[in-house]
Amino acid sequence: FFRFYAGICSALKLTVPSHTIHGIEGQPLHLSVDYNFNATASEIQIIWLFERSHSNPKYLLGSVNQNVVPDLEYQHKFTLVPPNASLRINPLHLSDEGYYIVKVNVRGNGTIAASQKIQVAVDVPVTKPTVHTEPSSGVVEYVGNITLKCTVDRGTRVVYQWMKNGKRLHAGPNYSFS
Repeated sequence: FFRFYAGICSALKLTVPSHTIHGIEGQPLHLSVDYNFNATASEIQIIWLFERSHSNPKYLLGSVNQNVVPDLEYQHKFTLVPPNASLRINPLHLSDEGYYIVKVNVRGNGTIAASQKIQVAVDVPVTKPTVHTEPSSGVVEYVGNITLKCTVDRGTRVVYQWMKNGKRLHAGPNYSFS
């Protein structure tokens, strides 16, 4: 009984990236999906869905034997990349961040199915930083303080690091960071 059960489970293998896929806003993104099965197929169906946290999955596109049926709303954005089940997103927007679900159904002597979930994170390139000084003249007396404020207009996962003469500055009696 156990061998029979394991044989059915391994009949359709779906291979997807196991880590979060990072894409850049405005650029295309390729979600690589491969499948193989050890059965005779008369029909192969592929379905792609998109899910944000706390929302129902949305249908993006599907295909039966490579004949693609897109959702009309997304027909120019999502493309199925044959001969496997890979998906191309072009262009990538911040609103595309979330989980992509691929389902493959194979009909032959019975139907076998598998589905996998891929997490996508969208990165926005960091714009050139702007530094403001207070006082604005940047001139202080021996006992005065100067405040330097660094900002960027856009960017995700921004990390700030202050340097002096090419060396990292650390908090101490002369420097404080907030």
